[in-house]
Amino acid sequence: MPILPQRHPLRQLGRQLADLALPGNCLLCSANSAEALLCHACAADLPALPEALCPQCGEQSPHGERCGACLKATPHFASTTALLSYDFPTDRLIQSLKYAHQLAVGAWLGKLLAERLREHPADLIMPLPLHPDRLRERGFNQAVEIARPIAHALGKALSLDYLHRVRATPPQAELKLKDRVRNMRGAFECRQEIEGRKILLIDDVMTSGATLNEAARILMLHGAERVDVAVAARALKH
Repeated sequence: MPILPQRHPLRQLGRQLADLALPGNCLLCSANSAEALLCHACAADLPALPEALCPQCGEQSPHGERCGACLKATPHFASTTALLSYDFPTDRLIQSLKYAHQLAVGAWLGKLLAERLREHPADLIMPLPLHPDRLRERGFNQAVEIARPIAHALGKALSLDYLHRVRATPPQAELKLKDRVRNMRGAFECRQEIEGRKILLIDDVMTSGATLNEAARILMLHGAERVDVAVAARALKH
């Protein structure tokens, strides 16, 4: 049975995706996938990002140069690496990870993203933390599931002890773009000095970049030499 249309609530979508996660069945269309997460057709249809992207924030840029937004207000992270565009059906894969506990999706996305990061000079791989209340509610951090295979592939330490989410904030998706920066102020805390370390900050989706930028700001304040961002999906302005 294929995934239901987008109009269905996320909880119902999660139940449907859980039913579909059978060995040898494509998570998106339920066709035989020979033990792979997706069949060849669905994998080929995943939305790729355009080639011309701002190297700093990953947003579309006419010739792949730094975009006007980054020139106007330079982010605290140095670069963004993204695997896919956050469009259908990438959004369904991310939702299946977050709301249907399909942890295999995180491992799969992490392995693919690791291929893009083979030469990355990071010292520490750092998944974006969840607030403890959200972590208890969900039972896991999707960024950690994506970060694990990246750390393994790069032979780098996976750090879960430096950066902490200390303030519960309203979901960024519920806010206007101009309110997202203010919403994230004071949300993170770094509890150990990271003097001279190069940090690769991992998350599932990047939209405005406000959350990752605030985390990078805190890491830089605590001595990081450089912070780069890697995400499974980038939501682009259309």
